[in-house]
Amino acid sequence: MPKEYQIKLPHNTTGKNVKVEENCELPWDVLHIIAKRLDFDDLFHFAGVCTNWRAFHKIYWRNFLTSQKPLLLHKSYHGNNQSLYTLGSISDQKDYCLKMKSCFIQSTKAIYVSSSGRYFIMLAHDNSFLLINPFTRIKKVINVSTFEVKFQYSANNALLAFGKSSEEFVLVVICDLNVSRSLNVYQSRNCGWVTYSTMENQGRVVNFVVFQYKIYVITDKANIGVLNLNSASIKFLELKSTPRGRIPAYRCWLVCCDEQLLMVDFIRNNMLPNVYKIDFSTMSYVKLETLGDIALFYATCRNCYALSDPNRWGYQSNSVYIVDSPPYPKCTMYSWDDKKLQKDITLPSPTSPGRHFALGWSFRHLRDEVDYSLVE
Repeated sequence: MPKEYQIKLPHNTTGKNVKVEENCELPWDVLHIIAKRLDFDDLFHFAGVCTNWRAFHKIYWRNFLTSQKPLLLHKSYHGNNQSLYTLGSISDQKDYCLKMKSCFIQSTKAIYVSSSGRYFIMLAHDNSFLLINPFTRIKKVINVSTFEVKFQYSANNALLAFGKSSEEFVLVVICDLNVSRSLNVYQSRNCGWVTYSTMENQGRVVNFVVFQYKIYVITDKANIGVLNLNSASIKFLELKSTPRGRIPAYRCWLVCCDEQLLMVDFIRNNMLPNVYKIDFSTMSYVKLETLGDIALFYATCRNCYALSDPNRWGYQSNSVYIVDSPPYPKCTMYSWDDKKLQKDITLPSPTSPGRHFALGWSFRHLRDEVDYSLVE
């Protein structure tokens, strides 16, 4: 049984030639085998079979959601302008089909933005953002009235964070507005949008991440600041050094892992990025020559995540996994240990005919939280 799903079994169960008890209860190791073969929709109905299955499902589903195993979100197009979303596990070579028509039927014309906090963030044609959680079937619609988002462009990036020990949430997006780009923040506690601006010498915000209960942002001049959710301002760190040159928005990412804040810069025509750690003791960038026991997961121009102890999930440490889209998505692993090593990894076989595109990585265990009391 996989480590992430170790469950205490009932007495007298071996997993082989098990007799079903008179009350029709199945041993939990058998239920585990059944559950692994089910899609998300089927798993939702799994708990409704009987008390025995409901008790197993409660533990299985909790472990499933907190698993750090990376999933890839795919979108496929086929006849009659129909589209299908699937989440693929490379290590398991399995596609989980998302059949939730109530959530996705109105989203076929929406533009996928990012995956954050177990939600898929999408930009709809009616100038609203859709927050869709396929694991709980929750959908939130955030209307935009204070600014207009051009439908033919997606927001460059988006982040969803919840208040600490609360269901209040913050949605942070960077939107294309005519020829300019703006940082916009929605807070559920006041149901309003605020547009943030930065001083010209600091540059434009191009990316953000939650780190130690605060939202950190980075500009195209490599300046880093903390978002103040109480006063619509950004407090920039007094860094003693920054990487040289302007950083294009499509290649710069802030990533947190193992209590470290990292800046990842995917250099043009070089699949091994420059990675810097923000050293808060010296207030400077420190270029890393190795990632150690960390792997990076990057979907071109979509999102970037870091995972510690990746060997546990079937991935290699000190490496970067990059996913391209056209014509059919593929994943390539690049190693820091052997910079000449490139390994193409087979993605789960498509479950339907048509064109397939990788939209980005999804880490279902992540639920970013912010603490309002930490913001000055």
